[in-house]
Amino acid sequence: MKRAAVGETQSSVSAAEDLQTYSRREWKGNTTKSLLIRKGYEAIASEFNLCRVRGDNYCALRATLFQVLSQSKQLPAWLHDSDISKWAKEMHSDFITEWQFPFETSMSKLQHLEQCLELLKNKWQEAVQYKSLEDREHMCQHVFRGHDEEYELLEALKFLMLRTAIQLHSDMEKGSDVPEFCWLLFARDSSKCPKTFFTNHLRHVGFSGGLEQVEMCLLGYSLQEMIQVVRLYKCDTEEFITYYPNDHKNASPLCLLTEDDGHYNVLVPKKSSKFDAYGRPKWNQSSGGQPSITTCL
Repeated sequence: MKRAAVGETQSSVSAAEDLQTYSRREWKGNTTKSLLIRKGYEAIASEFNLCRVRGDNYCALRATLFQVLSQSKQLPAWLHDSDISKWAKEMHSDFITEWQFPFETSMSKLQHLEQCLELLKNKWQEAVQYKSLEDREHMCQHVFRGHDEEYELLEALKFLMLRTAIQLHSDMEKGSDVPEFCWLLFARDSSKCPKTFFTNHLRHVGFSGGLEQVEMCLLGYSLQEMIQVVRLYKCDTEEFITYYPNDHKNASPLCLLTEDDGHYNVLVPKKSSKFDAYGRPKWNQSSGGQPSITTCL
């Protein structure tokens, strides 16, 4: 996998730019798809600016982590109360042995995962110390530069997803209530259990594949966040705005944008934007004043 070498200044997440300017530049012509995508951009242009995310197989994780660090005002309870670096030792050794990293290191895989998790906690703690959104976004611009540190953070997110998948699958086997997306996650022939989910899917994220929609639900659930995705190619349908998952309805969503459910960019609210009591943009409200939630999962 191609990465920016240490010392390069190329950012993995660009500075915010005007949505319609970007749309006109990237989607010229009058094909059916171009008109649809431009219409989708126009629908949200008064509320958001766009931060372009590096287009590799980590993009969904990268875009989500950028929003987590730039928006967080306090640590989540699961992170505040835990020494998450110890979680790697609690994981079955088969998972650790099969883990692959995007770069080589002299550490063992267990030690490297411990470092990744500790780094995630430290960066999250650093982010919440900043009082303004601008300061947190400035910090993110230094984190997301394609260096080893960035990829360690992204691998930490994958570990959280695996740990959560193991917990949810155990709950399913016990007959406990689980989120709806769990049944879809483990209904696939290629991920009937956490081991096959990891071996056939999660292990390859960032390398030969990205996150599928059901895995976006797992990511949001693992972070105890709700990810709001504007799906431009679904403009004029009920799936234009989709939430992953739909369990945290009162949480302020992490706003992403996709043109094809493959690559994700970051949406940054304009300073003049107004949000409802749910933390969601008013343009996504139903006629009754409540936010309309669409989820495919």
